[in-house]
Amino acid sequence: MKFTWSIASAALLATRAQCEILWDGRFNDMTSATDLDKWSWSSQVGPYQYYIHGSGATTDYVNLSSDFKNPADTGSKQGAKISLTSTSFWNGQTMRRTELIPQTTAAIGKGKLFYHFSLKRSDTNAPSLNKEHQIAFFESHFVEMKSGWQSGATGTEDPLLRWVVGGKTEWSVNWDADVWHNVAYEIDFDGGSVGFWHSTGAEALTQVVAPVTASASSNVYDTKAARSFDV
Repeated sequence: MKFTWSIASAALLATRAQCEILWDGRFNDMTSATDLDKWSWSSQVGPYQYYIHGSGATTDYVNLSSDFKNPADTGSKQGAKISLTSTSFWNGQTMRRTELIPQTTAAIGKGKLFYHFSLKRSDTNAPSLNKEHQIAFFESHFVEMKSGWQSGATGTEDPLLRWVVGGKTEWSVNWDADVWHNVAYEIDFDGGSVGFWHSTGAEALTQVVAPVTASASSNVYDTKAARSFDV
């Protein structure tokens, strides 16, 4: 069993007026996914902490290529294909996990910031419709993208891609294959709210959900990439 999706252009920004990049999660300076292996607790180098994953090789779970980025994104050289496989179990847990966590000392958990990324799926090794997937989330789950059947919901499968705040779906769309979704979380850590900006393909981002109340918090290292529940 293998689920994959592509993520590109991950970055945390300051206010839209300033356009100052506080943390750049693009993969422009990486030659291959194995560069992630250079990070350790004793040598915290590169843009990501990479330690929550399965027992296989790094390229079992993360691969880099220009094929994995939105073609309309001229600021990224390549994107990442993130996979959850039959070996993606970490630390004896029953959920599959492949997580890329920001490595930075910047204040990415304060003030008003925009967390921007693009993602898509393909029909090859598509994320299961009957398992819950958590994508681009904070550990407290005050905001996240989700797909698949949600724990506690009726039925057995779900084709939607969702934007979820505090466990409540605020926006959703059918997650069709090979459609690039451009996303920005508008997070006000001080004011306790989060809004949602979205577009597809080469279209400009527009605000589709005005800021809603959220228990916005981050300890800098709790922003994650992908997790799947075998429920």
